[in-house]
Parts: sequence; C-alpha cells; structure tokens
Amino acid sequence: MRIAVLYGSMSENTSKDEQDGLVQVDSVSKALSELNHDPVPVSFSLDVKETLKKIAEINPALVFNLVESIDGQGRLIHLAPSILDAMNMAYTGAGTDAIYTTSNKILAKQILRGAGIPTPVFVTPENAGQHKSPICNPGIIKSVWEHGSVGIGYDSVVFPKTRDQLLREMDRRKDQLGGACFTEAFIEGREFNLSLLAKNGNGIPQVLPPAEIRFENYPEDRHKIVDYKAKWESESFEYQHTVRAFDFPDQDRPLLDRIEKIARQCWNLFNLKGYARVDFRVDASGNPWVLEVNTNPCIAPDSGFVAAAHQADLSFKHVIERILHEPLVQIMDRLHAASDGLPWKIAVNE
Repeated sequence: MRIAVLYGSMSENTSKDEQDGLVQVDSVSKALSELNHDPVPVSFSLDVKETLKKIAEINPALVFNLVESIDGQGRLIHLAPSILDAMNMAYTGAGTDAIYTTSNKILAKQILRGAGIPTPVFVTPENAGQHKSPICNPGIIKSVWEHGSVGIGYDSVVFPKTRDQLLREMDRRKDQLGGACFTEAFIEGREFNLSLLAKNGNGIPQVLPPAEIRFENYPEDRHKIVDYKAKWESESFEYQHTVRAFDFPDQDRPLLDRIEKIARQCWNLFNLKGYARVDFRVDASGNPWVLEVNTNPCIAPDSGFVAAAHQADLSFKHVIERILHEPLVQIMDRLHAASDGLPWKIAVNE
C-alpha cells in the first residue's frame, strides 16, 4: 500500500528540533517498508497548492502525518490535517480539532480547567490586568504555540514582583519564543511523561510505562526544568544530567495510578487518536499537574515515546503498525460501503 509520509517544510535556518522531524521521516519510512508498504516522503509547505499537487501525483492510500510545524511555525501544525480532511484522505494520529486545541497551550489549559483536570494557573498579556499582583511567582515563561521546549532556558523561570514587571518580561522574550507567550506558575517538584498508544479497534488507549525525568547532580541554584538544551544539545550539562527513568519504589504506585487516570481523561477530553503524550509536574505535596497534552508526539528512535514502548515490549515496527490501524480500518470501511456490502475485511495484529 502506498503511504505518503507527510512532514513540515523547514525554516531557512533549520533548528535542531526541526531536524529531528527528518529523523522521524526516515525511521517511519523504514518501518513502513518492513511492513510491506510503499512509503513516499512529502514535504508540506505554505504553498498549499503545490503540496496538494504532490499528494495527488503520489495518489497514496493514506497519509502518515508527521507535520509538527510548517516553515518553523508551530502555530500552523493544524493546517495539514485540515487539508487532509478537505481531501477526504485517511491519515494517522489526531484529528484537526484535537491538534489545534492542544497545540494552543492557552486553549488547552482552559479546556483542562473546565473539565476539572489540574493544570498550573497562568497569566497572559491579555488577562494580566485582571490580577492586582502576579499570581505566577515563581513563574515560567513559555510559548503559546511552539513545542519541544523552544525558547526555554535556565532564565525562563522568573520571580516578578509586580504585574508590570511580568508584562515586560513576557514582551522581552516573545521573539525568542516564536511570538505569543504566557507565564505559567512554576511547579517545583518531579516531572513525568505518560505515553498513550491506541489499541486496535476499541478506542481505549494503552498507557505505556510511565517515565520520570530525573535531574541528576543539578546545583541548588539551577531550576530543574526540561529546557531546550536538555532536549536537543547533547553536549550540554542539561542534556547529560536529565535522565529518563522507568523504575519506581512501591510508595509511588498511588501517584502513578493517579497520573495514568488523568492521562486517560486527557485522551478522552481531547478526542485523541493514534498516539499521544501527557506531561506532568508533581509538587512537593504529591499533587500532579498537567503541563501539556501532546498529540502526535515525536517518535524518533531515541524519543521518550519509543523508549516507553520498548518498556512495554513493543518494537518500533509494532508501534507504527498500531498507529496505522485506525486509518486502515477507515479505508476498508469506505471500500465496504462503496462495494455495496461486499465482505471486505482487514486483519491488523494487536
């Protein structure tokens, strides 16, 4: 089966997080070939007409959607699935609405709060006037749209004394954060990632083994955050001293059960599909807080998602097979309807 492997066009000065997208294209294409499919990489650019032409020429049965940004702009991530929806094309992973609402961190946090799911309080330049004094002290300044810790560094944690001081800090940093930004209450404590992978046919995800990011030998004056260096700069102190761990003492079991339950709630709340990752901070009192809900998270071979899958004895090829299942079923359902009841069937291994 011919499958278009869709990825976002790169900006002129390609960053390390963007380059990781090409690693995903290569690894996913290899796995698809091993599954006896015919993968064809396709770049999705702002020239939508040209992108549509490329897809039409390839004439794929479905699209493996790996678009994380377009020309380096994370705020455009939802364009790819929206175009595929308009083409009535089956594709992997989350749908347009889920991708849009989770990629906009402010909107995602509002939805989480509305559902009673704990997420840290936040201040934006637009709503700061509602607060007489900063409610985010300490706070961490983040991009509204960009993911992968873009623009986050050791100095992203701030201690504003006044509302005006906080507003000045956000204004000063917005360019390095790719535009709109906000300040989130900084949760001092532990950090966890919960990866979820769709099970075939029942809509209930498998929660993969939880991972904790452990900050080893961090000086007392250094904030324990997974910043850009920790994710992408392999020679940095931050990268070398943030360790992903899957081993936990028995006393952590109630906490792990709780964050697993919340991760499932996030899956249902945002109508997620295929695969996802929910990032948490846990405060000193043991209370979990959702930082972000990541649709279609990175699945490069060295990613946290793939590491969690390996802990569940799932090979990379098996992960790709599971992600493919829903769009393949969608295709077969369409064929079944078009054939006026002919007994089309599909068998995809669990």
